[in-house]
Amino acid sequence: MNQSSDWMKNPKLANIDPAKLQMLQSLAMQGSQQNRNDLMPFLMAAANTSRERGMQFSSQEMEAIVEVLKMGKSPAEAARIDRMVSMMRMMRR
Repeated sequence: MNQSSDWMKNPKLANIDPAKLQMLQSLAMQGSQQNRNDLMPFLMAAANTSRERGMQFSSQEMEAIVEVLKMGKSPAEAARIDRMVSMMRMMRR
């Protein structure tokens, strides 16, 4: 496993289906290649694809994932993650 997927080994994520974590890793890699203008349509498409595949995350799973992803990040990076989570929550409504 490479460094970019080390977050998936965090013990806080032990109760989350590995298929879900792998899907998130794949989305993160694809999303990192998007420019800011294309990111929202990308996230919306990813959310729809996840729903179609029957992959939904509980609020506890999402909280654990976000907590792990923010570890070791600068305050600016952590704030960016929080904004992305907020956008995803708004899309689910």
